[in-house]
Amino acid sequence: MAADTRGLTRTKRGRAAVRIHGLDRSFENRKVLDGLELSIREGEFVALLGRSGSGKSTLLRALAGLDHLVDGKGVLSAPDNVSVVFQDARLLPWKRVLDNVLLGLPGPDARERGRAALAEVGLADREEAWPVELSGGEQQRVSLARSLVREPELLLADEPFGALDALTRIRMHELLRKLCERHRPAVLLVTHDVDEAIELADRVAVLEEGRITADVAVGIEGPRRHGTPEYAALREGLLTRLGVEAQDRPILEEAHA
Repeated sequence: MAADTRGLTRTKRGRAAVRIHGLDRSFENRKVLDGLELSIREGEFVALLGRSGSGKSTLLRALAGLDHLVDGKGVLSAPDNVSVVFQDARLLPWKRVLDNVLLGLPGPDARERGRAALAEVGLADREEAWPVELSGGEQQRVSLARSLVREPELLLADEPFGALDALTRIRMHELLRKLCERHRPAVLLVTHDVDEAIELADRVAVLEEGRITADVAVGIEGPRRHGTPEYAALREGLLTRLGVEAQDRPILEEAHA
C-alpha cells in the first residue's frame, strides 16, 4: 500500500479488480468527487453515465494514476496494468501505424504482438500507413490495438466513439465487445450515450455531483434490441436518472434509430 502526499491511499493489486471507497477529489476548492464508492469485478464491463461536470473524467484520471497533484483522499484499489483509450486516438503523426501500437512496448516479440493486435482490429494491411492516411474509425482501431496489445487488467475508455459517425460507431461497438470477450479485462467506459451503455455494458452506473446515484445490472439475455420491453424499461429508468425530460426523449430515440 502506498500513500501520496495529497491524502489518497492507492493500493496495488495483482488481479484486475477495482474497489473505490470514500474517494474525494477537489479542484480550486470545488469538490468534484464526493465520497465515491464503486467496485468492478474481474472481466466485468461497467459503463459510467453522467452529465458534463459530474466527475466522470476525474474518476478515470484517478484510476489511471494521472492525478497526483490533485487534492483528495480515499482508498482506491486497482491493478498495475492499466490502459486508456481516449476520445481522440492520440496517434503520433510522425510514426507509422505499427510503431504507434508498439510505443513503449517491451520485449523481443513486441513487433509480432503488435502485428497480431492490428490483425485483431482488422488493420493487418495498414501497419506501414501513416496516421493521416487513416479514417477516424481506423485511427480508433489503432488506439484499441495499442491498448489491448499490453493485455491490460483494466481498460479505461473515455468516450472513445463520441467523434465517430453513427455507422462507424456501431461497428466499433461490435469490435470492442468481441475484443473484451477475448481479452477479458475489467472495463470502465465513460459515455454520455445511454444506448451505448446498455448495448455494451454488464452494469451501468450513474454519476451525479461526484457520487454514484444508480448502479444497475443490464441483465438482458441475447441481443440488446431497442424494441424489447427490457431494453425500453432500462433506458427509461436511466434517462430519468439523468434528468432527461420526457419531451426530449423522442429526439434521442430518433438519433439512435
